[in-house]
Amino acid sequence: MNFWGDEQFSFFESILFLALGQTVEVIEMQFLSGGDINTSAQVFSSEGVFFVKWNQMDQSQNVSGKPTMFEAEARGLDLLRHTDALHIPKVIGHGQHQDKAYLILDYIDPGKPTETYWETLGQSLAVLHSHTQPKFGLNFDNYIGSLPQDNTLTTNGFDFFFDHRLLPQAGLALYKELLPKQAYDALLRLRARLPDLIPNERPALLHGDLWSGNVLVDEDGQPALIDPAVHYGLREAELAFTKLFGGFDDRFYDAYNEAFPLEDGFYERVGLYNLYPLLVHVNLFGSGYVSGVERILKQF
Repeated sequence: MNFWGDEQFSFFESILFLALGQTVEVIEMQFLSGGDINTSAQVFSSEGVFFVKWNQMDQSQNVSGKPTMFEAEARGLDLLRHTDALHIPKVIGHGQHQDKAYLILDYIDPGKPTETYWETLGQSLAVLHSHTQPKFGLNFDNYIGSLPQDNTLTTNGFDFFFDHRLLPQAGLALYKELLPKQAYDALLRLRARLPDLIPNERPALLHGDLWSGNVLVDEDGQPALIDPAVHYGLREAELAFTKLFGGFDDRFYDAYNEAFPLEDGFYERVGLYNLYPLLVHVNLFGSGYVSGVERILKQF
């Protein structure tokens, strides 16, 4: 049943025409859950099944010289996909039409995980992290959730992690009166200690927002990744992020560590790295996450 009406189906047909360069008939669509920022749907058409997400455009998506949210996501997905490390959906198109910004991807049919699903994910992530470049950051900025993510190219990982991850989020939380000044000052004191606390490693290509909601099982039972916040960063920070909301299966960590061994003491550093996603959650969802930030700052 068409719950949207002809006008909305026309929107899908128009953006698919722009992406594919040919007339496309939309047959059916189903809304998908899980997005806090955008609306998304599975779109069935004469040219196949697509994943489409969109939002109402506002002025923040038209900042001169800055990629829009969907443009940045598309570039990040392409960067990940070209490593051949994992199943990453193909970008079909992105842009603006009428008053909406949109992104069109291949639809990933969900499947049942294979018996070696977690080992495959760990080994594949290690392959992804083996891709490197001379500096931390990226040649374009992007977003984590709806928040801008500064990817200024930086020589060492300590400065990158503090100046372009922790400090912007802490400053925003302080400005919004969500983070107490005492906690902000404690975070500032942390900077000098970072070289003694975390390993000095090469920049690693990261998904950047790796939690269970962004890891899918494809039709072949293999892992697939969506919704990245791509950059070259500290690989331990990516693995720490996976443990923030319950963690992945132990087989994932064992397989990763076998393929790309971590330095001793990683599990003691997890909280330190997770200051970043916790501060992001403070800014996106409110002060309920501040106590977690304060506990970690007290620890370090």
